[in-house]
Amino acid sequence: MATFGVRFLGCKVSHLDAQEVRERLLADGHVESEGGADVAVVNTCCVTHEALSKSRQAAARAARTHTRVFVTGCAANLEGDQFAGLPQNVVVVRRRSEETPAAVAADVGALGCVQDDARLDRVRAFVKIQDGCSFSCNFCVIPLVRGGTRSRRAEAVLGEIRRRVAQGHREIVLTGINLGCFRDREAGYTLARLVREAGETPGLARLRLSSIEINHVDDELVSALRDTPAVAHHLHVPLQSGDDGVLRAMGRRYSAATYLRRLAALDDFNLTADVIVGFPAEDENAFANTVRVVREARLTKLHVFPYSPRPGTKTAGDDPVPAAVKKERSARLREQSRAACLEHWRSKLGGGDTVLVDRPGRGYGDDYSPWLVRGDVGELVPRRGSSLPDDCLFCQLYREGEHVNSTDGFVAIRDINPKADTHLLVIPERHVETFRDVGEFPPEEARRMLVFIAETARGVGLDDYKVVVNVGRGAGQAIFHLHWHILGGRIRGLA
Repeated sequence: MATFGVRFLGCKVSHLDAQEVRERLLADGHVESEGGADVAVVNTCCVTHEALSKSRQAAARAARTHTRVFVTGCAANLEGDQFAGLPQNVVVVRRRSEETPAAVAADVGALGCVQDDARLDRVRAFVKIQDGCSFSCNFCVIPLVRGGTRSRRAEAVLGEIRRRVAQGHREIVLTGINLGCFRDREAGYTLARLVREAGETPGLARLRLSSIEINHVDDELVSALRDTPAVAHHLHVPLQSGDDGVLRAMGRRYSAATYLRRLAALDDFNLTADVIVGFPAEDENAFANTVRVVREARLTKLHVFPYSPRPGTKTAGDDPVPAAVKKERSARLREQSRAACLEHWRSKLGGGDTVLVDRPGRGYGDDYSPWLVRGDVGELVPRRGSSLPDDCLFCQLYREGEHVNSTDGFVAIRDINPKADTHLLVIPERHVETFRDVGEFPPEEARRMLVFIAETARGVGLDDYKVVVNVGRGAGQAIFHLHWHILGGRIRGLA
């Protein structure tokens, strides 16, 4: 028997790929134990240079504390040896996502199926219906590392949804690299038909799509989304740019007008998107067009990515926009997103919503708006908005801050008013007000929080440092969301 820990970097598909490795190891009789485990699995991301750098750092950190480290996911399949020079206990698994769990399990060694069904640790379950992409946008490395589009059989997807719901998951998120490419031609399924039938699963409270390209938002899909009561009124539709010239240079297959026209049919949905800033063809006028389209499309939450050339792509050698310009444009779009989210949340004041509680004290409404709420995890709680649903600064920073380090459930950021040469804040996703409430953390989650604090300090090169938690206003706590201070080097203004 081996003990193991799994972490992921990147998107929901990366999270799901990591969970599939986890489930396979549990099914083979191994025991999950992130602290001091024999085996670490790091499922990586390479969508930007920063993501690749973080993936390499995560593998290097894991190599110092585990006997064996398996590097899986997109960065493992990137052209060139991105993990060269790491210790010999690091194994890079260059396999397609569907082959990876078996490859890792074979290397670790099976004990026999002592667990035939490993439950995911959340109210929300992600079910992969499709993988890969054949669109080959000029900037995108995903087709190179994940291969062409391929779909699961509809019967297998619907069977997994029934199994996840029977395990206790109230929400199912249909996930893939390019969901709209899902087809089961032999059984006659499109994505729209799959949505309708998945939504009829007994016991399922909510069904969401992880992301959908605007090309696939057609009348058939819109009808399925509207006709299926379990479908959440939220859709994530990547924009990338609102300028037609930039879209053509990117190799995208739509215009800004097409994007706006197709989203008009979803005017009562909460719409979110990805945007790339600083693409080689983007000047100030092109960026202004993106700002305008974001506003006209009524997009709320934006995932903003400064352009980063990826090896093997058509634009790999082209990066003329200065980093400072990318940073400034990113900040402008993120501020626009923040204001749009607040406006959307204010529109809910006085109205009702049904909140799925997915962790103590927090949950998400029908359109994926965040709420602070009392209720048991997994419970659907009716709420009426009487204040902003998420006015906690640290909740916002958890979701969209510039993170020095992150793992499932915890992030680290730099303090904007540092009291030391190195001053970091560690923020848990779980919203509890003070250290007095730390008992709300399950023991394993509390232990992971402490391990994350130590890993974060080590990751920024600290050997000697203080860890401080302020409890209550009298002790200096200004924001009532539990957080830890990591202070290294010369400390100023603290005992």
